Amino acid sequence: MSAQQGWYLADNGASIGPMSRADLVSRLQGTGMEALVYGPGTGEWVPARTVAALSATGGAAPPPPVPAARTAHEIDYEIFGDDMQFVEIILDPGEAVIAEAGAMMYMAQTIRMETRFGDPSKQQGAFEKVLDAGKRVLTGESLFLTVFTAGGAERATVSFAAPYPGKIIPMHVGELGGEVICQKDAFLCAAMGIDIGIAFQRNIATGLFGGEGFILQRLRGDGLAFVHAGGTIHRKELAGGETLRLDTGCLVAFQPSVKYDIAFTGGIKNTVFGGEGLFLTTLTGPGSVWMQSLPFARLAGRIISRYARGKGEGSLLGGFSKVFEAR
Repeated sequence: MSAQQGWYLADNGASIGPMSRADLVSRLQGTGMEALVYGPGTGEWVPARTVAALSATGGAAPPPPVPAARTAHEIDYEIFGDDMQFVEIILDPGEAVIAEAGAMMYMAQTIRMETRFGDPSKQQGAFEKVLDAGKRVLTGESLFLTVFTAGGAERATVSFAAPYPGKIIPMHVGELGGEVICQKDAFLCAAMGIDIGIAFQRNIATGLFGGEGFILQRLRGDGLAFVHAGGTIHRKELAGGETLRLDTGCLVAFQPSVKYDIAFTGGIKNTVFGGEGLFLTTLTGPGSVWMQSLPFARLAGRIISRYARGKGEGSLLGGFSKVFEAR
């Protein structure tokens, strides 16, 4: 390839070329000298205005791929608290964050709040909005999502609180391969541009006995999302072929490269007296897995069980004292 044919032009995330210097100059008349070019003597993508001469000799190797345009807003955050956490999102002017209805804790005066039907990150018609809202109903979530946008000329903050004791997990979905699958009530908030969808379990046994049902949440995009779970959160990296077995309610999220299935506990004594149920969740790598030490269903079950027994804390009379309390 001659030096005269070794020029490339970046256009909307795509690389155009190779082309001659004359062709490049002609295209620059339409795009302007701020466009990125690559060619003999540049070594990397540079603005056209910084190239002193576009007639240098010498060959040019094919350029590296043009970086893909980012779709999600680049938000900053800080997590506060220990067991009852909240996340504070710092937004630049014009940036936005999506959250579950009712999750907001506080926000600056310049934050604009708008409740939307369907997925706010997509340009949708009426049918698509109804379809997305229907998917959210299947996961047990609200029909609506709320968008919080920084409307002033300065940075502004908005915060979102955890719904029950546990931890908030920041996940950069782009750095995790562009997709994360999580339990259906785990999503808390995310940068505008993150697609919040559903993932179906095709295995009937896994759907019936896996603890999460047939439907899970799927987060897609290249920005930050925040997931909440109960107790302490532990992330484990599974190697290819490595299998992990865990209680069906302790799974929070996993990468799509991880195979999700169930296995029989085994043994009559284990099944009847082991307290772990008939099945365990099995996860086979490669990929990342997030687990929780205290699933909300387990916490709620303990509270209901204690209330049903009527045991008063520190009381020898226990439930008998409640007879007098009711009068």
